[in-house]
Amino acid sequence: MLQRYVRILCQARSSSNWNYSQILSVKQNAGIQYLLCFRNTSFFNKLPAEDIWRGVTAVSNAGKKRGRGKGSGKKVAKDLNKGQSLGMGRNSRVWPGLNSPVLRGYELVHSQKMTDSHDKVNGIIKLRDSMSNFRIMKLNPIDRGWSGSKMPGRSIGPPDSVGEEEFSSFDTRVLENKIVFIMKGNMGRKRRYSVLSVTGNGNGLAGFATAKAPEVRTALRKSKNRAGQKLININLCENRTIYHDFYTAFGKTKIYCFQKPDGYGLICHRAIQTICKVIGIKDLYAKIEGSTNVQHIVKAFFIGIMQQRSYKNIANETNLYVVQKQKAKNGYAEVKGMPYLPTTNPYSAAVADYMHFTLGNKIVLKEKKIFPFYFNSKGHQLYQTKEERFRNQAFVRLHDLVNSYF
Repeated sequence: MLQRYVRILCQARSSSNWNYSQILSVKQNAGIQYLLCFRNTSFFNKLPAEDIWRGVTAVSNAGKKRGRGKGSGKKVAKDLNKGQSLGMGRNSRVWPGLNSPVLRGYELVHSQKMTDSHDKVNGIIKLRDSMSNFRIMKLNPIDRGWSGSKMPGRSIGPPDSVGEEEFSSFDTRVLENKIVFIMKGNMGRKRRYSVLSVTGNGNGLAGFATAKAPEVRTALRKSKNRAGQKLININLCENRTIYHDFYTAFGKTKIYCFQKPDGYGLICHRAIQTICKVIGIKDLYAKIEGSTNVQHIVKAFFIGIMQQRSYKNIANETNLYVVQKQKAKNGYAEVKGMPYLPTTNPYSAAVADYMHFTLGNKIVLKEKKIFPFYFNSKGHQLYQTKEERFRNQAFVRLHDLVNSYF
């Protein structure tokens, strides 16, 4: 009887399922000592740590389609095995054949306890703490896009050179980066990336293109190079703005663009701002009505700037002089365009309104400003009187801060 239990015990110790921590009790039965050994099995001791971590942090395919789990890849599991080796722990020992040679010269190495090293334990703890303090490198504010580190609005460099033609002075900006799906008969639902980008040299030469690819980098490269092959020459007024106000549309998107004086800036949709920067337009106001689909905005804006006419063409079309008066020049009238064959006919009232003519017989609705209900009250008038002395203070402070750097 005793030999049978000893044989079972030896077989259990030699098997891979043996675990010293699972010895539950030693009981006395008919004068014979025997051990009860159990091994609890679950996914914790069946699966490696990588699979367990992936199971905790992963998101199902249905959840991914709903936008869940976008930040799951940012959480990195700590590798607790870093800085450690087999046989080396809090109570380090020399194990021949594991962490030391069996023979040292002609002498047999025996298992013995090693001296405790507190510096090594502290070093491992410090290494583990440094893993959790890892921070992703942030982009330079100049290199950021419209929203943080996302691709729309970011620069991806000039297009690749074609033969001897180089695009060294060009800059390419991403306008749209999205995932699209297509259903294949043999492969099912296939995922691809669609990228819309615009490239330009900042001097009136620009182009845009859309490309699709299974990988993001491939789609970005294809879109950038394809935009460089579809360049359009755009005439600029005074090398900074458009020639005249115009109306343009594509699909359900309508855009009203207005010429503005020097120093006004770009007050428009962020996609139009990005296009204007690569073209070289510095002063513009644009109002969008209807859909704000990025692809429709890009196509509508390019249609509008391609259809704009120079002052000379407008003068020849209307057979009238084009004269501009500017408040900055004290109302001085400057002739911008002269007809090829001036007519002696009296002034035509049909084209009297220059803005009406350039907008294609459309009138822009200017809504009346609605004042709050308390605007004419005594308290608000008293508040305006007290605040009048500070009316330009914020602007002057900002102006002084800007000038202090020069």
